[in-house]
Formats: sequence, C-alpha cells, structure tokens
Amino acid sequence: MPGLPRTTPGRSADQPCSDVASALWVFAVCHAGAFAELPSGAGHPEGGPVTLLRLDDLLSAVVQDVPSSRFSEEVLKQRLADPGELESCARTHHRTVTAAAEHGPVVPLPLATLFNGEARARAALCARLPHFHAALTRVRGREEWAVKVSLRQTGTASAPSAPQDAPGGQAGAGRAYLTRVRGRERERVARHEQAVAAAARVHRAASALAVESVQRRPHSPQITGKDRLQLMNAAYLVDRGRALDLATVLQRAGADAASADVEVEVSGPWVPYSFTEPVEAPDDSPERAGSRT
Repeated sequence: MPGLPRTTPGRSADQPCSDVASALWVFAVCHAGAFAELPSGAGHPEGGPVTLLRLDDLLSAVVQDVPSSRFSEEVLKQRLADPGELESCARTHHRTVTAAAEHGPVVPLPLATLFNGEARARAALCARLPHFHAALTRVRGREEWAVKVSLRQTGTASAPSAPQDAPGGQAGAGRAYLTRVRGRERERVARHEQAVAAAARVHRAASALAVESVQRRPHSPQITGKDRLQLMNAAYLVDRGRALDLATVLQRAGADAASADVEVEVSGPWVPYSFTEPVEAPDDSPERAGSRT
C-alpha cells in the first residue's frame, strides 16, 4: 500500500451529512459499466453494496451508501483521530479501490470523500470530468511501483577522545584532536555522497523503463527507524508488460548500491495513486479532500 490518505474528511455539500439517514462514500472513478457490484468484502461493513454511479456516457463513480450515524462529518472526524480507526478506514478504502481496479483503470478519490446523496455527488464529480478522463487515459494498462533507497546506519560513531596531555603540550594534543574530528567528518560526508550517487543510479535505471516518475519527500527516521536514512522515496508508472524488466534492472541496481551500504526496497504493483492526482485543484474540490501522505 503506497501510503495512508490524509485524514481530513471532505464534505462536498452545504448540508451536513448528519441531517440525512445516509451518506454516499465515493472511492474512485472508472469507466462506465466496469462492473455491476463488487464482492461483499469490498466497502465499509456498515454500508450497503459497492456499486457504480453513472457520471456521463463513459465514466462512473465507485460508491457506497453508508449510515450517517457512523459517517457524519463530526463522527468521522472523531473516528479518524484514532490511529486504529484511521488505519481501518484507510485499508477499507484502499482494498475497495484495488478491487475496482481489477475491472479496469481507476482514479482513486481521497479518503472520506462524502456526499449527501447521488445528485450532489454527480454534480460535484461531473465538474471534474476532464481531469478524470485524462487521468484514466494516463494510467490505462499501467501500474505503479514504489522504490525507496536508504543508507544503512552503522551505529553512532564514537566521538574522538578528548585532548590528553602529550609531550607536545596542550597545543599539540588539541591539534591532534581536531584532526581526528575532521577526519571523521570527511568520512561521513564521503559515505553520504557515495550513497546519494547510488540512489541517483537507481533512479536512472527505473526511469529508463518507466513512463513517468514522482519523487516524494523521504520518510523521517521516526518512520524508517534510526538504523537507516532514507535518501529516495519515488514512484514509477510502468507499462504492465514491463514489470519483469523493471524487477531485473532494479535487482542489478540494488546489488551495485549494496557496496555503498545502500538498501533498495521495491514494492508493487499498486493502483497508480501517484499518477492520477490533479496538478492543482481548489481546496473544496473532491480531489483536495485528502490524499496519500
């Protein structure tokens, strides 16, 4: 799973969801007639079946009726503030998007894209039809692969010992100490530069087989762990038939990078989340209600 969606619920209607008995959760946009109904395991367990809402002659939205008692703006905000509830909702959303993608290309919508009924959903989504058409064309027959490159941390190097009295006197001891400090720093910088160069080679190797790529902000040590420093966090859009070629190329690049204490982590294929987002959208549009972190 490429990442959890952002957590801000996006209510795209002027009437609170709590004023009606149910709300409409929108998972994605796909080609019209892609399926009639997804398996019962898809969608939120509290809701009805996952079906299609026709937007125009070519496109439909993947939707589910959900009870407002559990999915009103106020209730959902409280639920998503809990890490366990957030993960559960995010995984349900991702699982349903993935199930829909088995029937053809999809444009995933952000977590908690909710509307008060089909008419409001259709009106808001139809305003973004040009984007949806373009995004579906962009990802048709393609998959997303995630590649992360990290420098292994060999443990905190012990600091050079403090100056000690030496035959050369305090000045001589101080110079020796500074020499050791500078030597350690030069080693650290050289090691980091080698790792960055290795990450660049991995990126070039993947880009040679990809249609497009996206560079994300590297994860912090709080996520990766203190034993590694993430240097690259990228996604690549690859034609479905080239997955084996990509795996072979990245395996070679990873073996080469290992000599610089660099690890290459590859995951996929994923629904192309990173390549269906609009370049820029208004804050109140469905696409801005949330996205991956």
